[in-house]
Amino acid sequence: MSSSWFVYAIGFLAQLLFSARLIMQWIKSEKTNKIETPTLFWKLSLQGAVLLFIYGYLRDDMAIMLGQFLVYGGYFRNLQLQGEWGRSGIMFKIYVITLPILIALYLFFFGELNWSDLIKGDNISTWLIVLGIVGQLVYTARFIYQWIHAERNQESDLPKKFWIISLVGSSLILTYGIFRNDPVLIAAHFFGGIVYIRNLFIIRNSGE
Repeated sequence: MSSSWFVYAIGFLAQLLFSARLIMQWIKSEKTNKIETPTLFWKLSLQGAVLLFIYGYLRDDMAIMLGQFLVYGGYFRNLQLQGEWGRSGIMFKIYVITLPILIALYLFFFGELNWSDLIKGDNISTWLIVLGIVGQLVYTARFIYQWIHAERNQESDLPKKFWIISLVGSSLILTYGIFRNDPVLIAAHFFGGIVYIRNLFIIRNSGE
């Protein structure tokens, strides 16, 4: 497990992007007193997912890598449903399409990490690995649920169950991060939990 500041910097940058999307969504929802889903939410999600996947690889953490891999397509689809993908800048498109391909090629041809390393981890108990994976699966399920919901309604929004699943998954990952002594996960999911709770109050007050 690498503890270099460079690795943590990548993780914090990823979480900074995720936090920025939440803050922006939160502020916009407070102004309208209903849940809003701005386009930038999904653009920041795509960029953050790439960086957090890299962070997970550098930390030998399958739970993190798995979570980002599973939700990437959902971010793309929501941009399409909002009609924004076609209007996105060329540099943004290159970044979110080309970089994951380059990462996959690197892992396939040059990566030294194998599945046994990811499952075994670095001095990580089996129960802790299971907790991390379960937490990421629950946390990831929020976007899978949101994706299905968006496809059914042909509209990109963030329904109540999305925030409930977010809170449950975030609590599990926060616990995992505490046991893993991972400042990136601790800071991100502590802050995220506050926003998720607030959004549930906004939904209740708006009668949605």
